[in-house]
Amino acid sequence: MKRTLKSYIKPYLFLAIISPIMMMCEVLADLCLPFLMSFIVDYGILENGLQAIREDGGFAYWVMTLLFDEQFDQLHIILTFGIMMLLITLIGGFFGTFCAYTSARAAQSFGHDLRRDAYRRVMSLSIEQTDRFTTGSLVTRMTNDVSMVVEFVEMITRHFVRAPMFFVGGTVMLLMLNVNFGVILLCALPILALTIFLVLRRAIPMYSVIQKKLDSVNSVVQENVSGARVVKAYVCEDFENERFANANDELCSVNYRVLKLMAIVTPVLHIVQNGAVIALLYIGAIDLNAGFGGMSTGTVMAGVTYITQVVNSIMMATMMFQSISRAMASGKRVREVLHTEPVIVRGDRVGVETPIAISMKNVGFRYPGTVGSPVLHNINLEVRRGETLAVIGATGCGKTSLVNLIPRFYDASEGCVEIDGVPIGELDMNVLRKKIGYVLQKSELFSDTVANNIRWGDPDASEEDIRNAARIAQADGFITGFNEGYDTFIAEKGASLSGGQKQRISIARALTRKPEILIFDDSTSALDLATEARLQKALRENLKDTTVIMIAQRIASVKNADRIAVLENGTITECAPHEELMRISETYREIYASQMKQSEEGGVRA
Repeated sequence: MKRTLKSYIKPYLFLAIISPIMMMCEVLADLCLPFLMSFIVDYGILENGLQAIREDGGFAYWVMTLLFDEQFDQLHIILTFGIMMLLITLIGGFFGTFCAYTSARAAQSFGHDLRRDAYRRVMSLSIEQTDRFTTGSLVTRMTNDVSMVVEFVEMITRHFVRAPMFFVGGTVMLLMLNVNFGVILLCALPILALTIFLVLRRAIPMYSVIQKKLDSVNSVVQENVSGARVVKAYVCEDFENERFANANDELCSVNYRVLKLMAIVTPVLHIVQNGAVIALLYIGAIDLNAGFGGMSTGTVMAGVTYITQVVNSIMMATMMFQSISRAMASGKRVREVLHTEPVIVRGDRVGVETPIAISMKNVGFRYPGTVGSPVLHNINLEVRRGETLAVIGATGCGKTSLVNLIPRFYDASEGCVEIDGVPIGELDMNVLRKKIGYVLQKSELFSDTVANNIRWGDPDASEEDIRNAARIAQADGFITGFNEGYDTFIAEKGASLSGGQKQRISIARALTRKPEILIFDDSTSALDLATEARLQKALRENLKDTTVIMIAQRIASVKNADRIAVLENGTITECAPHEELMRISETYREIYASQMKQSEEGGVRA
């Protein structure tokens, strides 16, 4: 079931609701302050204040007579309303602090859940889907885009109430002071509204472009960091610096255009705000000189504060629209991840042990989105339990594609792949992949200790299990030679190890799982023949009941396999032991002859 982004706030709905209520209380406190300040100016500071308060009556006179009867002077007025302003400020500060806490708690909890589910969805996607998104884009969506949405939630629970309340409350209080002040707002607001509309209409579409440009920057960085050795080996630093500079310049250019547009708003707001203040002072001065009732110095000062609050509320609303625009662009990108259904659909069957461990019937495969001839076609193959099957063929004939179908990295385009007699699409994914130990063509190690890298195969593996797997993989010798042995920390992607060392640790990781099916995807290519021979012998002695599928380029690596499948142009032409293939397969004989010739030439040169 697809979840909407707003559904993630439901568990924290109480916090999300209480936060605006607290903000309303804070705004009400702020709106009271100019009103009370006008009493201090009119009745506490001006020379005829005592006479004015008695003549005007109203709220101020009622408060003073309640506290002091008629025995008060101007100092009492200043202290009374000053203390009231201080108390209201403290109360408003409490509500503001509580609002900030509840808002941050709701927003960060929302972000935690959203980021968690987005990451889980990424982990559930197939390889073809993550390739379509690209690594750089997924990193941006998981970090920057989620952060934009979280900032929006925090902003909406605080300023969504604050800006409208200041606008409405400030306008009401301004009109209560003097109706003529409303004319100023009628002149100012259309100018502000038109400016904001024109700016946001052009700025909003650019936020989606900004996120895409950020994807490009992240992709370039990710590629160059992971491929740093290749870049340095080919002396392509200048080229890659230029590629990054282009991506960075494009991002900067779009950001600059948006910021130039948004920069128009602030000066316009300040000009309108100052113009409104001048107009208010002008109207107030005219009324004061004319002696119109209801107008006083305190009223004018309070009016200046209220009109400033109204214009500032429009500034806050503008920032809100900007945040909403960015959040909408980022939210759309996060939803694309959350709503992407995995193309590899999980089954629910477990399967039972059968004599045939792997079966492929009329299997064909082409990579998603590609046209032309399929990578594999008419694949018919049965692998018995405990059998060692080798796959050999020319580069690009589909060997890796063939074994990628077994753990369901991809689904076959046609035909059926069965594991333990059950169609692979009906098997529970976790059950399927726990049966399999896969050693990739490119060794992938993590920034952790040697022991923990091997323990990836089985989190519950004991120290003895780890050492035993390393001994079979011919890795124990060089591991114990490290200063810290199995506790030696491996650099990112195994940069501190040689190719052969990385391959042997990867093999040990797969062996720790004690898999029913073990796949070697040309994963001994960095080993010398003597080490590989010892590895093959150890595998035969210790994994008698394990089904092994081995891809290799060297016939010396596969000649002792129970059977060898010869793959040509995407289909299996022959599948038999070494001696029989030498008799029946011309392709196999050609590969054997070419490798023997190379070996002899190498021996002569040596």
